[in-house]
Amino acid sequence: MIRDDRLQLNDRFIKVFKMLEDRGVIVKNDRSGKGMGDFAERILGNRSYGHIVRAFLNPEDKRCIDYRHAKILCKEFGINESFMLEGDGEPFGMEIENFVPKDVHEAIGFKGNILFTTTEAFAGATIDAAGFSTEELEYFSLPGLNGGGLVAFPIKGNSMEPIINDGDMVICKEVSGIHELRDNKMYAVKNNGRVWIKFLQRITDSKGRTTHLKLISANHLEHDPFIEEVNEYTRLFQVIRRISSL
Repeated sequence: MIRDDRLQLNDRFIKVFKMLEDRGVIVKNDRSGKGMGDFAERILGNRSYGHIVRAFLNPEDKRCIDYRHAKILCKEFGINESFMLEGDGEPFGMEIENFVPKDVHEAIGFKGNILFTTTEAFAGATIDAAGFSTEELEYFSLPGLNGGGLVAFPIKGNSMEPIINDGDMVICKEVSGIHELRDNKMYAVKNNGRVWIKFLQRITDSKGRTTHLKLISANHLEHDPFIEEVNEYTRLFQVIRRISSL
């Protein structure tokens, strides 16, 4: 007899898998890195185990994903571990559009799709509204930046000068997982209650899995590169816009 908690875990796996498909992260018949075999290799350690993944996806099958492989799924694809293992929160980090309850939106007057916050609040924010003080919530919009999942915060320090200056504001969009990272592109890295804006390079293990990130400053004369371990708390946000004061 399969325990109820395992059945519920597998139900959440089916939901997350469908969301990854909808986002184009998984394409079942793809042969260029997004197919079922590629998914099975990353989660189960063997690309020939695609049939096992299909069994997990079949509600009529008695096989269910276990907690160990569910944790691997979270690490590989940037899934919120609290959601996957316990059913708390949203599947993909900060789902900005669902970040604040409807009554809070009404109270503050929702006027945009970009969440503005301070660097400190963003660094410490969890996936729910409790991560921010509701009186500090502010949304705005800009031409050409549509959709959800956008967050903006001011920059402190000179490590990315002259590309981004102290006092500038950056707008970022969360990526769905570490696999979407592109080397030498600029990201906001949120990890263990801290946040950096850096150029990133992946550091992989013998199986090709990203275990660490090399963070590189634009102002390399004053700021040396450093290494951060990738863990269940790591979130990546691609920098898509800079706003500077006149």
